[in-house]
Amino acid sequence: MMTLIQTTVKIVIYVGLIAGALVLYALYRTPVPTSITYGVSFNTPYVRELGLPWEEVYTAMLDDLKVRHLRLAAHWTVIEAEKDVWNFSEMDTQMRMAEEWGADVVLGVGRRLPRWPECHVPEWAQSLPWDAQKEELRAYIRAVVERYKDSPALVYWQVENEPFLGVYATEQCGTLDTDFLDEEIALVRSIDPSHKILVTDSGNLGTWQGAYRRGDVFGTSVYVHLYNELTGPVKTILPPETYIVKRALMNLLFGTKDSVLIELSVEPWLNTPIVDAPIPTQLERMSIGQFDSILSYAQHTRFTRQYLWGVEWWYWLSKHDHPEYWDRARTLYQQSEYTE
Repeated sequence: MMTLIQTTVKIVIYVGLIAGALVLYALYRTPVPTSITYGVSFNTPYVRELGLPWEEVYTAMLDDLKVRHLRLAAHWTVIEAEKDVWNFSEMDTQMRMAEEWGADVVLGVGRRLPRWPECHVPEWAQSLPWDAQKEELRAYIRAVVERYKDSPALVYWQVENEPFLGVYATEQCGTLDTDFLDEEIALVRSIDPSHKILVTDSGNLGTWQGAYRRGDVFGTSVYVHLYNELTGPVKTILPPETYIVKRALMNLLFGTKDSVLIELSVEPWLNTPIVDAPIPTQLERMSIGQFDSILSYAQHTRFTRQYLWGVEWWYWLSKHDHPEYWDRARTLYQQSEYTE
C-alpha cells in the first residue's frame, strides 16, 4: 500500500513539474506584443434592439472609426425568416461595403451565433423535429456559403459560436449535437475549400479541446468585467497569462494553429436590455477606465489579433451624451499599433 501511495505521489509531482515547465516555457517564448491588429464584432439585430439604423452604425464604424477587420454573422433568422424565402439584402450590403472600404470579414454561419438568445432559429423552424431542423440548417448554410465564398473581403468562415459552452443558454440551444457540428464544418469545407474555418470557445469557461481540434483557426472570447445579481460586480480571477498556457497546451495536444481573440467584451454585463437599463448603471459596470484596463489585460494574453465587442453600444452612447467611448475607439483604430 505504501509503495502504491509513494508511486502516486511521484507521478503527481512529475506531472506538476512538467506542467510548470510548460508554463514557464510558454511565457518565455511568447513576448507581450507591441503591435495588435484590432477588429470588431458587429450585429445588426442588436443595433435594431438599440433603436438605431444598422446602416448608419456600420458606415460610421468603417468611415469614422476606420475599422478594417470585421466579424459578421449571417443569422438564419434574417436570411430565411420565412421558409424558402431568402433575403440576402442586409448581408449583401455589409459584404459589399466591407469590400469597398478594404475591410476583411470573418463570417459566421450556423444556428448558434453571437448575441442573445445565442441560438437564432426562425419561428417557422423552431417546432420542427431535430432531424428536420438539421435538414433546413444544411440548406441555409449551403446558400450562405455559396453566395459569399468568392467575396474578396472574406478571410474565414466561423461555424457556430462557442458550441461547446454547454453551461450557457441551454434552454435556448439544448445539448450540443457534436456529430452535426462536424457535419456543418465538413459541409462548409466541401463548398469552399479555399477559406479556413474558425471554431470558437469561451475563454472564461471553455476547455478549448473540442473547438481547437476541429477548426483550422481557433478563436476565444475574453470577459474581464462581469456582473452577478447576488454578488454584484465580478472581475475575472484568471490572469491574462492563463490564455498563453492554454494555447501552449492545445498546441502540444493538437498541433500549432493560428489563434485569435475573437470576442473581447468592452460593454456592460447586464441582465436586462441596454435600452431598459439606466445609463449611470451602464457606465458603472463598464467605465471608460475599465475600457482601457481591458485593452491592457488583453494585450498580456499575447493574442496579436483581437476583435472588440461593444461597438453598437459605444455608438448608442454617443447619441446619449456620452461620446467618450466612441472617441476612445476612434483613437485605438486609427493608431497603427497599441502600446501600453
